[in-house]
Amino acid sequence: MPSAKFKQSLTLPVTPEEAFAWHERPGALDRLIPPWEKVAIESRGQGIRNGSQVILKNSLGPFGLRWLAEHRNYRYGHHFSDVQLAGPFSKWEHWHRFQPHPDGCVLVDEIEYQIPGGAVSRRLLKPFVERKIARMFDFRHQTTLADIRTHAAHQEKGQLQIAISGSHGLVGSELLPLLTTGGHSAIRLVRNTGTSQDLLWDPHTTEFETAGLEGFDAVVHLAGENIAAGRWNRSRKDHILTSRVEGTRTISTILSQLKQPPKVLVTASAVGFYGSRGDTILDETSSPGDGFLANVAKQWEEATRPAREAGIRTVHLRFGMILSPKGGALVKILPPFRWAAGGIVGTGRQYWSWVALDDAAGMILHAIMNDSLHGPVNAVSPQPVTNLEFTQTLGHVLKRPTLLPMPSALARLAVGEMADELLLASARATPAKLLNAGYHFRHPQLQEALRGMLGR
Repeated sequence: MPSAKFKQSLTLPVTPEEAFAWHERPGALDRLIPPWEKVAIESRGQGIRNGSQVILKNSLGPFGLRWLAEHRNYRYGHHFSDVQLAGPFSKWEHWHRFQPHPDGCVLVDEIEYQIPGGAVSRRLLKPFVERKIARMFDFRHQTTLADIRTHAAHQEKGQLQIAISGSHGLVGSELLPLLTTGGHSAIRLVRNTGTSQDLLWDPHTTEFETAGLEGFDAVVHLAGENIAAGRWNRSRKDHILTSRVEGTRTISTILSQLKQPPKVLVTASAVGFYGSRGDTILDETSSPGDGFLANVAKQWEEATRPAREAGIRTVHLRFGMILSPKGGALVKILPPFRWAAGGIVGTGRQYWSWVALDDAAGMILHAIMNDSLHGPVNAVSPQPVTNLEFTQTLGHVLKRPTLLPMPSALARLAVGEMADELLLASARATPAKLLNAGYHFRHPQLQEALRGMLGR
């Protein structure tokens, strides 16, 4: 049976040893799985050394496909390979080679594979498989280069010890592997039983074994109830508010009592702080707005007072709509658009401030590393768009018409009060502080961001 071959190279601005180390650290596999692929890591093995095995589960509608691969040919700083033992291909062997180069090193990915089935099925499947592999490695190389550049820019800070609450959420699960592939030690703050490396905490009480947090360099607090998980009522709104305010106040109080507190506390907030402000450009000096989410954000940020008064540098990242096919708003928006049933919401003139998930994680790392950042920081793309622009761009990327609008009344009927604060509100926020602090956006433009995260 004939084999097919794939080869792609990437020049990296680091030594072969440094590039190899990035691939060997925990989280590298997470960073290299394209976000549009419904792939879960079922078993991670013991790194990339010889004999270590990884099991991936790929969801295909109601079906699940497991891929078992074993790492072989490990030579630090030079190469390693992974071989499929069970999975979709008749044969799959992937070599990762790291070669010296005047500008750093060249990463070479070489794959030899065989498509299963007879000659006819192989001929039919070949174009699809080739496109899928090429698309995947375009993403892998873009991510590898961007991550390595990011970590190289902050290497003078050394390898930090960082604690994260909300690490299982959309942003936290992206942040954790970004940190660990940079050599940082990332410890989860969890509410329930975790692994031996996790620290247990209760957001409702400061009765906590604080010794576990002594000497950390940074704490990132992302925990809080999902605002859009269900229709709002009095009870749910109270829970949204208390989950953010009480949890933030608790962790801030705990940190303020440490003998060796962290140098920085980074907490999540939201551009909902500004309320609905039409086409007014909003930077971090803009006044707060009105409404439920504005009130939540104001109390949320104020809850960090104990940490600030203890001299801990505190950063409130005011996130816009975080875009990713892994979760959040985009997952709810995509289905009607894919079925050609998408369209503007309300008038379409309201501004949606957005940020790609990759940038959301990158902004947190930048806030940790950049001593000039403190207080409120707009964590959004430099290019906010109207709902009409968002609709047209997503339709263009998906190659679908966008002719079915959702009138304001229908939006309110569908999700109640949430429609006025999330879908119909207008916040044209700009990331002034991040730009001044030298943050380099991976996805500044909406179309490029959507193509990157959807594999288009």
